[in-house]
Amino acid sequence: MMTSVSSSSRPRVAPEISRSWLLVSGTHPERFAVAENSRADQIILDIEDAVDPKDKPQALADVRAFLENGGTGWVRINDRTSSFWSHDIDGLRGAPGLLGVMLAKVDDASHVTETFDRLGGATPVLALIESALGIEEARNIACARGVFRLAFGSGDYRRDTGTSVDDLAMAYPRSRLVVASRIGDLPGPIDGPTVGTSHPILREKSELAVALGLTGKLCLDLEQIPVINEAISPTRSDVSWAQDFLADFESRGRVIRDGSDLPRLGRAEKIQKLAEAFGVTPA
Repeated sequence: MMTSVSSSSRPRVAPEISRSWLLVSGTHPERFAVAENSRADQIILDIEDAVDPKDKPQALADVRAFLENGGTGWVRINDRTSSFWSHDIDGLRGAPGLLGVMLAKVDDASHVTETFDRLGGATPVLALIESALGIEEARNIACARGVFRLAFGSGDYRRDTGTSVDDLAMAYPRSRLVVASRIGDLPGPIDGPTVGTSHPILREKSELAVALGLTGKLCLDLEQIPVINEAISPTRSDVSWAQDFLADFESRGRVIRDGSDLPRLGRAEKIQKLAEAFGVTPA
């Protein structure tokens, strides 16, 4: 049964810089509003992997009802080669609360453009890359019309390639997504989820993703959100440095002294922008 929707008064972080992307199974409509009002930067209502094939029509109907009754969110839809893809598109097109779709198992740029066009040419598409072929095609996918951001389906990628969960083994596909995103002039990619409830492990994996250039992370549980948001945000000491640098730069008339000033200026301005968006204050 669909629960009532109560909009959160907390301002939502722009999806271009959103850190935590909470996946919510489409088979649990009673959790939709709870997720929307959580601390997640974005929520993704999942009608793909999280739903048994026989339950997909009902999950789609419940998601549509939520989006028509004041709820907002992204929806993970079935992949372009799936028999469910067209039904998902038809069921979601024009839904007032639909912020965008996450397209599963993207292996080709055409998967994105066909989805974007079928949705009317205005709904952003998150391309979830989950295979060796998808990683190989990441640059073309990142340049596809309608693509909004790339995301890493790390579990399915490991299953496809036989790669272990080892950080070194998984650095290559993550770096490929970072480079492809830069070439496609996209925001940084979204990392796959970390399974488990250990906050130290989640923090370590989130910080590793940031070190590699990823700027968001999928999550599976409400308890993971604060850890991900903190780990992906600038630190308070970073914000202090940025403010001090910018103040000094302005005080000397924005004069470039040497070759290190422009890179430092870019970093400081980025930190300042993110700090303002995330509410991080200087130390």
